Amino acid sequence: MKILLGVDDSRFSADLMRAVVNQFRPKDTEVRVLHVLQPVALSAPPEMAAGYAPELESEEKLAHDLVERIAKGLRSAEFTTDTAVATGDVRESIIDAAAEWNSDLIVVGSHGQRGLRRFLLGSVAEFVARHATCSVEIVRTPVSI
Repeated sequence: MKILLGVDDSRFSADLMRAVVNQFRPKDTEVRVLHVLQPVALSAPPEMAAGYAPELESEEKLAHDLVERIAKGLRSAEFTTDTAVATGDVRESIIDAAAEWNSDLIVVGSHGQRGLRRFLLGSVAEFVARHATCSVEIVRTPVSI
């Protein structure tokens, strides 16, 4: 089984790792840990190269550290694991990465946002569940009020 684990930089990413460790057997499972950096503007002005996002350069090292930290935990549980950091729209990038890697399952988190905050931020988990061509597991983590 191939699992794409979409992590963000929140404190809840470890919950996603624990969900995989508790539900799957390492010998039958490959996990790719993915973090997506989203540029401020999703399309570059015509004078810039597509995908150019200088505002994300400082975040890239943190993103690599994040996916490596999660991957290390999965490797210690004997999962075959690799990492990826992408740049683009988070929702679309997760869908595209899963399709390109032929994932059997996408695991993403939900922070339980409600009201205006959910409307403004959008729900990555909801979008992925609606548009993925493979199964999706949403790990719910209640938000503290």
